[in-house]
Amino acid sequence: MGQGNGSAMALTLLICLFLIQSGMAQARVYTVGDAQGWTFNVTSWTRGKIFRAGDVLAFNYPVKAHNVVALWTNKVAYNWCLKTRGSKVYQTGKDRIKLVKGDNFFMCSFPGHCKAGMKIAIKAL
Repeated sequence: MGQGNGSAMALTLLICLFLIQSGMAQARVYTVGDAQGWTFNVTSWTRGKIFRAGDVLAFNYPVKAHNVVALWTNKVAYNWCLKTRGSKVYQTGKDRIKLVKGDNFFMCSFPGHCKAGMKIAIKAL
């Protein structure tokens, strides 16, 4: 193997590492509900946004007033506002949740909150 082949291999490896790093760096953080935070009637907040797997949703809300339940791919539970076994409950008031590829469903499980519009569905590419 000549020296030129070794240099080409090293350059290819560096380019691959750069592409991997830049892909990781492109993950975005979205604050759910923008300035008003995680609250009622945020379902339209997702309009015009393109979400990708690895992006992070920041849920900001008053502790003891709300929570966030990640239903992941359970559309039936989302539609009916049902917390199911395997759902993860967040309740810090400053929750950060990484999106998975495909459907991601979130709701507040405080009585009446989900049915009053405190839920969002996000499809991540």
